[in-house]
Amino acid sequence: MAIQLRQSLSLHQQLIMTPQLQQAIKLLQQSRLELLETIYQEMEVNPLLEEQSLEEADEKKGPEVEPLKPEQQSSSEVTVKEDMRTGDVDWEVYMSEYNTGWASPSFDGRDTPTFESFTPSKTNLCEHLTWQFSMSDVDERQKEIGSHIIGNLDKDGYLQTSVEEILEMTGCTLEEVEETLDIIQNFDPVGVAARDTRECLLIQARFQGLEGTIVEKIILEHLDKLETKKYNQIAKSLSVPLSEVISAINVITRLEPKPGRTYSDEETIYVSPDIYVFKTGDDYEIILNEDGLPKLRISQYYRGILSKRDSLADGTKEYIQDKIKSAAWLIKSIHQRQRTIYRVTESIVRFQKPFLDKGIAYLKPLVLRDVAEDIQMHESTISRVTTNKYVHTPQGVFELKYFFSSSINSLEGDCVASESVKEHIRTIIKSENGSKPYSDQEVADLLKNLNINVARRTVAKYREMMGILPSRKRKKHAGLL
Repeated sequence: MAIQLRQSLSLHQQLIMTPQLQQAIKLLQQSRLELLETIYQEMEVNPLLEEQSLEEADEKKGPEVEPLKPEQQSSSEVTVKEDMRTGDVDWEVYMSEYNTGWASPSFDGRDTPTFESFTPSKTNLCEHLTWQFSMSDVDERQKEIGSHIIGNLDKDGYLQTSVEEILEMTGCTLEEVEETLDIIQNFDPVGVAARDTRECLLIQARFQGLEGTIVEKIILEHLDKLETKKYNQIAKSLSVPLSEVISAINVITRLEPKPGRTYSDEETIYVSPDIYVFKTGDDYEIILNEDGLPKLRISQYYRGILSKRDSLADGTKEYIQDKIKSAAWLIKSIHQRQRTIYRVTESIVRFQKPFLDKGIAYLKPLVLRDVAEDIQMHESTISRVTTNKYVHTPQGVFELKYFFSSSINSLEGDCVASESVKEHIRTIIKSENGSKPYSDQEVADLLKNLNINVARRTVAKYREMMGILPSRKRKKHAGLL
């Protein structure tokens, strides 16, 4: 059969996402910090995009810079449409439409969460130990050993290298290394530079003059039994009354197993909510947090240049028009992002009003489809909006994803949110008798009294997710603090 070359005509449809639509979707799922980074990166590469100053914003306040009202939130999900295929565009109208930034919300003087504008500098563990070591009466060889020991401590204060490695690095004798290590281990905080938990606790116990006591014996020989609370076995092994073992355990529990964390230099990272929900009478008011977001506009300088476009070279005109389209699309996409976040939060507030009124125990089961159907958007849009977004409510600050949870059937046929069940489990365990804690089956039985039907293994799963120990490890013996 001969090979022939033929031409054929076919017609088919294909869905293609334009770069502009991809950018709009990307902005939608970005967190607040990521959005700020994107804006400043775009301002660096696009000379037509500039930030409006506060003085100019105050002078130009009008309908365009009013806070978003509920009746203004009727826009649909990110489906921005612009026809850029032709060059016949009225640029004056185009620029005036996107020449103002979105407005910062007005809080009307109400109390809002405030954070420290700065944090005092903290002395870290390495600096603290180095200062103490410099004040000690040591020779040059010990100073070299000490610098290697202090430099190999982790954030909890434990030594992460062996004595043999220090010997190899410094060329000193074993006696010199052991002596220097002993000096540092008795610095503040006591127990630092230990090689494991047992050594750390022993150093602290001996520092308090408890050498040769039951406390030292328990740490040396029965630390594993102490962890599993087998106090009777410890008493039998040491041939002492249980009361003495309990007294010794009270001393051990006051020791610090991680001495280095007192001087941790890790800074607390505060969450900045994307949206605020305030209770106003019997209803709730939603306000977007746009504090710190730059108000973008198209540069006045380039507007003046474009007004003389007849005298511009074709390449210059094309460049300016391309950058105008890019800037306008970014501003419009950010507007759309803010409106979409508003609408999604508004829908969540409608569904979760009992939670906002009474607390976590009243959280209702909710899935993405419920909100999507309520505001006529796609589930993927809801998922993007609720990712890395936080809301400040009368019950605290929560990620928007927190309000979506699976449902558990109650005995009466209703549904209960899984987060609500976790809260009930936490409350039950918190109120239990320490000497006789509830088993998982007993917790499941108590939940049935609250009209919640869950199996024992479900209770165990939720308990582990919340980091709550099993009943045998929660048990408190008489005399323990």
